[in-house]
Amino acid sequence: MPRENINDLLAFLAVARERSFTRAAGKLGVSQSALSHTVRALEERLGLRLLTRTTRSVAPTEAGERLLQSVGPRIEEIEAEIAALQELRDKPAGTIRITTTDFAADTVLWPRLSKLLPEYPDLKVEIVVDYGLSDIVAERFDIGVRWGDQVAKDMIAVRIGPDARLAIVGAPSYLDRHPAPRTPQDLLSHNCITLRLPTRGGLYAWELRKGKRELQVRVDGQLTCNGVYQMLNGAIDGAGLAFLPEELARPHVEAGRLRWVMEDWFPTFPGLHIFYPSRRQHSRALSVVVEALRYRP
Repeated sequence: MPRENINDLLAFLAVARERSFTRAAGKLGVSQSALSHTVRALEERLGLRLLTRTTRSVAPTEAGERLLQSVGPRIEEIEAEIAALQELRDKPAGTIRITTTDFAADTVLWPRLSKLLPEYPDLKVEIVVDYGLSDIVAERFDIGVRWGDQVAKDMIAVRIGPDARLAIVGAPSYLDRHPAPRTPQDLLSHNCITLRLPTRGGLYAWELRKGKRELQVRVDGQLTCNGVYQMLNGAIDGAGLAFLPEELARPHVEAGRLRWVMEDWFPTFPGLHIFYPSRRQHSRALSVVVEALRYRP
Protein backbone atom coordinates (compact mmCIF):
# COMPACT_ATOMS: atom_id res chain seq x y z
CA MET A 1 0.00 0.00 0.00
CA PRO A 2 1.42 3.45 -0.90
CA ARG A 3 2.51 5.54 2.09
CA GLU A 4 -0.09 8.21 1.47
CA ASN A 5 -2.82 5.61 2.09
CA ILE A 6 -1.74 4.97 5.70
CA ASN A 7 -3.86 7.91 6.83
CA ASP A 8 -6.85 6.38 5.04
CA LEU A 9 -6.24 3.14 6.94
CA LEU A 10 -6.10 5.04 10.23
CA ALA A 11 -9.39 6.69 9.33
CA PHE A 12 -11.02 3.31 8.73
CA LEU A 13 -9.70 1.92 12.04
CA ALA A 14 -11.12 4.88 13.92
CA VAL A 15 -14.59 4.38 12.43
CA ALA A 16 -14.48 0.60 12.93
CA ARG A 17 -13.51 0.96 16.59
CA GLU A 18 -16.00 3.73 17.35
CA ARG A 19 -18.81 2.19 15.27
CA SER A 20 -19.70 5.75 14.34
CA PHE A 21 -18.56 8.27 11.74
CA THR A 22 -19.60 11.09 14.05
CA ARG A 23 -17.54 9.94 17.03
CA ALA A 24 -14.57 8.96 14.86
CA ALA A 25 -14.61 12.34 13.10
CA GLY A 26 -14.60 14.10 16.47
CA LYS A 27 -11.69 11.99 17.65
CA LEU A 28 -9.67 12.63 14.50
CA GLY A 29 -10.57 16.31 14.30
CA VAL A 30 -12.06 16.16 10.78
CA SER A 31 -15.51 16.65 9.37
CA GLN A 32 -17.86 13.68 9.11
CA SER A 33 -18.25 14.12 5.37
CA ALA A 34 -14.46 14.21 4.81
CA LEU A 35 -14.05 11.06 6.89
CA SER A 36 -16.78 9.26 4.96
CA HIS A 37 -15.15 10.24 1.68
CA THR A 38 -11.74 8.97 2.88
CA VAL A 39 -13.09 5.56 3.90
CA ARG A 40 -15.06 5.18 0.69
CA ALA A 41 -11.93 5.99 -1.36
CA LEU A 42 -10.04 3.27 0.56
CA GLU A 43 -12.77 0.73 -0.18
CA GLU A 44 -12.64 1.61 -3.85
CA ARG A 45 -8.90 1.14 -4.03
CA LEU A 46 -9.12 -2.23 -2.28
CA GLY A 47 -12.15 -3.32 -4.25
CA LEU A 48 -13.82 -4.43 -0.98
CA ARG A 49 -16.54 -3.05 1.22
CA LEU A 50 -15.08 -2.60 4.70
CA LEU A 51 -18.06 -1.10 6.51
CA THR A 52 -21.78 -1.76 6.54
CA ARG A 53 -23.62 1.51 6.91
CA THR A 54 -27.21 1.99 8.04
CA THR A 55 -29.03 5.10 9.14
CA ARG A 56 -28.45 4.13 12.79
CA SER A 57 -25.16 2.23 12.92
CA VAL A 58 -21.84 1.40 11.29
CA ALA A 59 -20.24 -2.05 11.54
CA PRO A 60 -17.25 -3.75 9.88
CA THR A 61 -17.94 -6.26 7.15
CA GLU A 62 -16.09 -9.59 7.22
CA ALA A 63 -13.22 -8.01 5.30
CA GLY A 64 -13.35 -4.95 7.52
CA GLU A 65 -13.27 -7.09 10.68
CA ARG A 66 -10.27 -9.01 9.36
CA LEU A 67 -8.46 -5.77 8.61
CA LEU A 68 -9.37 -4.39 12.03
CA GLN A 69 -8.10 -7.47 13.87
CA SER A 70 -4.90 -7.91 11.87
CA VAL A 71 -3.77 -4.34 11.26
CA GLY A 72 -5.29 -2.63 14.32
CA PRO A 73 -2.94 -4.24 16.89
CA ARG A 74 0.09 -3.47 14.74
CA ILE A 75 -0.89 0.19 14.55
CA GLU A 76 -1.34 0.22 18.32
CA GLU A 77 2.15 -1.25 18.73
CA ILE A 78 3.61 1.48 16.56
CA GLU A 79 1.75 4.15 18.52
CA ALA A 80 2.98 2.63 21.80
CA GLU A 81 6.59 2.62 20.59
CA ILE A 82 6.36 6.25 19.52
CA ALA A 83 4.91 7.15 22.93
CA ALA A 84 7.77 5.26 24.60
CA LEU A 85 10.30 7.22 22.57
CA GLN A 86 8.64 10.46 23.65
CA GLU A 87 8.85 9.34 27.28
CA LEU A 88 12.53 8.50 26.79
CA ARG A 89 13.17 11.98 25.45
CA ASP A 90 11.62 13.52 28.56
CA LYS A 91 13.38 11.11 30.93
CA PRO A 92 16.21 12.74 32.90
CA ALA A 93 19.52 11.35 31.70
CA GLY A 94 23.14 12.40 31.49
CA THR A 95 25.62 13.97 33.92
CA ILE A 96 25.09 17.18 35.87
CA ARG A 97 28.39 18.66 37.13
CA ILE A 98 28.20 20.82 40.26
CA THR A 99 30.90 22.96 41.83
CA THR A 100 30.32 23.68 45.50
CA THR A 101 31.85 24.01 48.94
CA ASP A 102 32.15 21.00 51.22
CA PHE A 103 29.69 22.53 53.69
CA ALA A 104 26.98 22.96 51.04
CA ALA A 105 27.69 19.52 49.59
CA ASP A 106 27.32 17.77 52.95
CA THR A 107 24.44 19.74 54.46
CA VAL A 108 22.25 20.50 51.45
CA LEU A 109 23.22 18.82 48.18
CA TRP A 110 23.78 15.23 49.19
CA PRO A 111 20.82 14.90 51.60
CA ARG A 112 18.50 15.92 48.75
CA LEU A 113 20.28 14.24 45.84
CA SER A 114 20.47 10.96 47.74
CA LYS A 115 16.69 10.81 47.55
CA LEU A 116 16.54 11.90 43.91
CA LEU A 117 19.08 9.59 42.25
CA PRO A 118 17.29 6.27 42.97
CA GLU A 119 14.26 7.61 41.09
CA TYR A 120 16.28 8.30 37.92
CA PRO A 121 18.87 5.57 37.21
CA ASP A 122 20.03 7.28 34.01
CA LEU A 123 20.86 10.50 35.86
CA LYS A 124 24.43 11.07 37.08
CA VAL A 125 25.71 13.85 39.34
CA GLU A 126 29.34 14.90 39.74
CA ILE A 127 30.07 17.03 42.83
CA VAL A 128 33.36 18.94 42.83
CA VAL A 129 34.33 20.66 46.09
CA ASP A 130 36.07 23.96 45.36
CA TYR A 131 36.35 27.22 47.30
CA GLY A 132 37.68 28.97 44.24
CA LEU A 133 34.36 30.46 43.07
CA SER A 134 34.87 28.83 39.68
CA ASP A 135 33.66 30.24 36.38
CA ILE A 136 31.09 27.53 35.69
CA VAL A 137 30.83 28.33 31.98
CA ALA A 138 34.57 28.27 31.32
CA GLU A 139 35.08 25.14 33.43
CA ARG A 140 32.03 23.38 31.99
CA PHE A 141 30.00 23.01 35.16
CA ASP A 142 26.23 22.87 34.89
CA ILE A 143 25.54 24.30 38.36
CA GLY A 144 27.48 26.36 40.89
CA VAL A 145 26.75 26.87 44.59
CA ARG A 146 27.42 30.13 46.41
CA TRP A 147 25.99 32.42 49.06
CA GLY A 148 23.25 34.57 47.55
CA ASP A 149 25.32 37.77 47.45
CA GLN A 150 28.09 36.04 45.46
CA VAL A 151 25.96 35.09 42.44
CA ALA A 152 26.59 37.09 39.27
CA LYS A 153 23.65 39.12 37.98
CA ASP A 154 23.58 37.38 34.59
CA MET A 155 22.96 33.97 36.16
CA ILE A 156 19.71 32.29 37.12
CA ALA A 157 19.83 31.85 40.90
CA VAL A 158 17.68 29.45 42.94
CA ARG A 159 17.72 29.53 46.73
CA ILE A 160 18.55 26.17 48.32
CA GLY A 161 18.80 27.24 51.96
CA PRO A 162 17.66 29.88 54.46
CA ASP A 163 19.72 32.92 55.37
CA ALA A 164 22.76 31.82 57.34
CA ARG A 165 24.93 33.27 60.10
CA LEU A 166 28.67 32.84 60.41
CA ALA A 167 30.06 32.44 63.91
CA ILE A 168 33.37 32.78 65.70
CA VAL A 169 34.11 29.79 67.92
CA GLY A 170 36.90 28.50 70.10
CA ALA A 171 37.51 25.43 72.21
CA PRO A 172 37.43 25.71 76.01
CA SER A 173 41.06 24.55 76.03
CA TYR A 174 42.06 27.52 73.84
CA LEU A 175 39.92 30.09 75.63
CA ASP A 176 41.23 28.97 79.01
CA ARG A 177 44.72 29.93 77.83
CA HIS A 178 43.73 33.09 75.92
CA PRO A 179 41.19 35.64 77.14
CA ALA A 180 38.22 35.77 74.74
CA PRO A 181 38.36 38.73 72.34
CA ARG A 182 35.74 41.43 72.81
CA THR A 183 36.30 43.58 69.72
CA PRO A 184 37.34 42.90 66.11
CA GLN A 185 40.71 44.53 66.88
CA ASP A 186 41.31 41.96 69.63
CA LEU A 187 41.25 39.20 66.98
CA LEU A 188 44.56 40.47 65.60
CA SER A 189 46.36 39.23 68.70
CA HIS A 190 44.72 35.78 68.59
CA ASN A 191 45.70 32.57 66.89
CA CYS A 192 42.98 32.35 64.22
CA ILE A 193 42.42 29.47 61.83
CA THR A 194 42.40 30.92 58.32
CA LEU A 195 40.78 29.87 55.05
CA ARG A 196 42.72 29.92 51.79
CA LEU A 197 40.75 31.03 48.71
CA PRO A 198 42.51 29.71 45.59
CA THR A 199 41.13 32.13 43.00
CA ARG A 200 41.79 35.19 45.14
CA GLY A 201 45.28 34.01 45.96
CA GLY A 202 44.98 35.00 49.60
CA LEU A 203 43.32 34.35 52.93
CA TYR A 204 39.65 35.03 53.55
CA ALA A 205 39.08 38.20 55.58
CA TRP A 206 36.49 37.66 58.30
CA GLU A 207 33.42 39.70 57.39
CA LEU A 208 31.92 40.85 60.68
CA ARG A 209 28.76 42.87 61.27
CA LYS A 210 27.29 44.60 64.31
CA GLY A 211 24.14 46.58 63.62
CA LYS A 212 25.03 48.82 60.68
CA ARG A 213 28.78 48.48 61.21
CA GLU A 214 30.59 46.13 58.84
CA LEU A 215 34.26 45.23 59.09
CA GLN A 216 36.66 42.95 57.27
CA VAL A 217 39.33 41.66 59.60
CA ARG A 218 42.44 40.05 58.13
CA VAL A 219 43.27 37.60 60.89
CA ASP A 220 46.34 35.39 61.10
CA GLY A 221 47.36 32.20 62.84
CA GLN A 222 49.34 28.99 62.74
CA LEU A 223 46.77 26.90 60.86
CA THR A 224 45.47 27.55 57.33
CA CYS A 225 42.94 25.27 55.64
CA ASN A 226 41.01 25.17 52.39
CA GLY A 227 37.78 23.71 53.82
CA VAL A 228 35.52 24.40 56.79
CA TYR A 229 35.56 20.87 58.18
CA GLN A 230 39.34 21.01 58.66
CA MET A 231 38.90 24.41 60.33
CA LEU A 232 36.21 22.95 62.58
CA ASN A 233 38.46 20.06 63.64
CA GLY A 234 41.30 22.47 64.33
CA ALA A 235 39.08 24.64 66.51
CA ILE A 236 37.79 21.64 68.48
CA ASP A 237 41.38 20.56 69.12
CA GLY A 238 42.26 24.01 70.48
CA ALA A 239 44.38 25.23 67.56
CA GLY A 240 42.71 28.64 67.57
CA LEU A 241 39.55 30.58 66.83
CA ALA A 242 37.58 29.70 63.71
CA PHE A 243 34.95 31.54 61.65
CA LEU A 244 32.37 28.96 60.56
CA PRO A 245 28.74 28.57 59.54
CA GLU A 246 26.72 28.71 62.76
CA GLU A 247 24.78 25.61 61.68
CA LEU A 248 28.02 23.63 61.48
CA ALA A 249 29.34 24.81 64.83
CA ARG A 250 26.15 24.67 66.90
CA PRO A 251 26.13 20.92 67.73
CA HIS A 252 29.69 21.23 69.05
CA VAL A 253 28.82 24.31 71.12
CA GLU A 254 25.83 22.49 72.60
CA ALA A 255 28.07 19.51 73.38
CA GLY A 256 30.60 21.76 75.13
CA ARG A 257 33.41 21.19 72.64
CA LEU A 258 33.28 24.82 71.43
CA ARG A 259 32.12 28.20 72.73
CA TRP A 260 30.65 31.20 70.93
CA VAL A 261 32.99 34.20 70.76
CA MET A 262 31.88 37.81 70.10
CA GLU A 263 28.28 36.81 69.33
CA ASP A 264 27.27 40.44 68.79
CA TRP A 265 29.48 40.51 65.68
CA PHE A 266 28.07 37.42 63.95
CA PRO A 267 27.02 38.41 60.39
CA THR A 268 24.02 37.05 58.50
CA PHE A 269 24.38 36.29 54.78
CA PRO A 270 21.83 35.49 52.05
CA GLY A 271 21.38 31.72 52.06
CA LEU A 272 23.01 29.23 49.77
CA HIS A 273 21.92 29.44 46.12
CA ILE A 274 22.53 27.31 43.08
CA PHE A 275 23.09 29.19 39.84
CA TYR A 276 23.42 28.42 36.15
CA PRO A 277 23.61 30.39 32.86
CA SER A 278 20.37 31.95 31.68
CA ARG A 279 21.28 31.72 28.01
CA ARG A 280 21.83 27.96 27.91
CA GLN A 281 19.10 25.55 26.84
CA HIS A 282 18.24 23.54 29.91
CA SER A 283 18.00 19.77 29.85
CA ARG A 284 15.38 17.72 31.61
CA ALA A 285 18.15 16.39 33.88
CA LEU A 286 19.14 19.91 34.95
CA SER A 287 15.52 20.85 35.65
CA VAL A 288 15.00 17.78 37.83
CA VAL A 289 18.16 18.49 39.88
CA VAL A 290 17.26 22.16 40.32
CA GLU A 291 13.79 21.29 41.60
CA ALA A 292 15.18 18.68 43.98
CA LEU A 293 17.58 21.24 45.48
CA ARG A 294 15.14 24.17 45.64
CA TYR A 295 14.61 25.53 49.16
CA ARG A 296 11.06 25.07 50.45
CA PRO A 297 10.57 26.76 53.84
